[in-house]
Amino acid sequence: MGLLTDWIVPDWPAPARVRAVCTTRLGGVSLAPFDSLNLGDHVRDDPAAVAANRQVLHAAIGARPVFLQQVHGVDVAVLDGGTPNGTLADACVTEMQGVACTIMVADCLPVLLTDRDGRRVAAAHAGWRGLAGEDGHGVLESVFRSFWQYPGADRSQSAIEYKAAVFPSDTLVWLGPCIGPQAFEVSEEVRDAFCTTLAQASNCFVPLGGGKYLADLAGLARQRLQALGVTAIYGNDSSASWCTVSNASRFFSHRRDSAVLGGSGRFAACIWLED
Repeated sequence: MGLLTDWIVPDWPAPARVRAVCTTRLGGVSLAPFDSLNLGDHVRDDPAAVAANRQVLHAAIGARPVFLQQVHGVDVAVLDGGTPNGTLADACVTEMQGVACTIMVADCLPVLLTDRDGRRVAAAHAGWRGLAGEDGHGVLESVFRSFWQYPGADRSQSAIEYKAAVFPSDTLVWLGPCIGPQAFEVSEEVRDAFCTTLAQASNCFVPLGGGKYLADLAGLARQRLQALGVTAIYGNDSSASWCTVSNASRFFSHRRDSAVLGGSGRFAACIWLED
């Protein structure tokens, strides 16, 4: 079984052994409002349907997707063949072939990472809380550090000095679909969480009045990555085609669907290594 035609294959210069895909809501067996390829087992969908949908993904990518228990935090899990589903983390990293770093979303931003040599891969779940973090350290900063301090990596002083000079430019990042800047209404609290640590974050907020703003989640992620020195950023450019809320036939959206339909499914972004 191959990838479904509606799924998104990142357009980025990753090495050939690095494979990645982002599913959509199409191609599964779940019934409304989770129709049809819901991969979330925590949204009141039929467990048998979720299991069948996860098998569709597993068969399509030829690797085992590891589904995390995501809590809008900054913890990073190191995945291997024995890592169980439900591991508590909002990001993950691996050098093991056949194990897919997997992030489930339905408005939050999935972020995939690799390096130009394809030595390892990583993925992060970036909702606004995890992205903002505390004191300017959020989930992207955590996964970036874990990616380059992977267990077993060369820890010699010369290697650390070399990496400190080159690893931002050696990092490739792909941003998947998320709630777009015309749909993401937030409070002053959200704006302050970003602007108090990064002044230019104010460019990603449009005031609506009454202490409300429209926020550009993907734009905020790009700023945080650029602050780390990462410039090779692909995928979501904050245009309408990437917005989960605006594209109801293609993407699940918690904000759009939960109040009206009583729930929303989850789609997933995966990245893994092959021979």
